[in-house]
Amino acid sequence: MTDLKNPKWMYAKAVMLLLIGVITFGLLLLRQELWAKVVLQVLMIWAFARAYYFAFYVIQHYVDGNYRFSGLFDFMKYLFAKHQSGGCDDRG
Repeated sequence: MTDLKNPKWMYAKAVMLLLIGVITFGLLLLRQELWAKVVLQVLMIWAFARAYYFAFYVIQHYVDGNYRFSGLFDFMKYLFAKHQSGGCDDRG
């Protein structure tokens, strides 16, 4: 399996990871058996950790080498600025 190099697919992957985290958080609010809660918590933690990694490592090293992060709010400003300027470039 090769590395993911297309920035659009990297963003899509980050959105999917966030959705997994949000959905599992919502499911945790429902009454579930103990084993289901454990599985959902593990899945939620994994998805949010991967989304956080995407926001800070993947963007800087694979999508935009000029981007330097200092927090999630700066990442959100970066996303909105990219959207306003015409979006992402395709590298592969």
